Amino acid sequence: MSARTEFDRELEILHLDLLRMGGLIEDAIDKSIIALENRDKELAKSVIQNDKKINDLEHVIETECLRMILKQQPVASDLRTISTALKMVTDMERIADQASDIADISLRFENKTFIKSLQHIPLMAHIASDMVKGSIDAFIKNDIEASNKIIKQDDEVDDLFAKVKQELIILLTNSKVDVDQVIDFLMIAKYLERIGDHAVNIAEWVIFSITGEHKDSKIF
Repeated sequence: MSARTEFDRELEILHLDLLRMGGLIEDAIDKSIIALENRDKELAKSVIQNDKKINDLEHVIETECLRMILKQQPVASDLRTISTALKMVTDMERIADQASDIADISLRFENKTFIKSLQHIPLMAHIASDMVKGSIDAFIKNDIEASNKIIKQDDEVDDLFAKVKQELIILLTNSKVDVDQVIDFLMIAKYLERIGDHAVNIAEWVIFSITGEHKDSKIF
């Protein structure tokens, strides 16, 4: 087997593991919000417990990347691809942590009445989850156009975060409002906003893997 064929085979395995990790992350985001909406204690706990699987897969992918660098001595474009995968899994692991944090907060709502409609929060989660999936697909397909679309899509998440924050500020003017719930909702919205930011980070690294340029700096 030629060195190039071996590299392509290992790259395909890397792609499959990234897709697997991405699927677990999307599932974690979706389930954390369902657990919140339904005040589902067991579902929330399953999200928190499954975070270890994602952490373990992150280590597997990191090992694969380092092995490819050491064994294959990749040329510049291939090295960018591997470096991008290493950067991506860091953001992906943090996304998983934030989904787990949302699930953890949702446990506090058991048997409680919400102080506000969840309308904007599930929508934020849906967009953020789509961004995560799209950024990983963009890496697999070497798709600059899709990456740029994800970067622009972050404005939607930011706008929804601003709406949630404004609604919570208004609620605070009511002396009878549950302040702990206000803080919890704000934290959930902030975690979703950060998930969007991490998806943007991944998209920016995808552009780097294709062009050799990251934001305004040319690296190699």
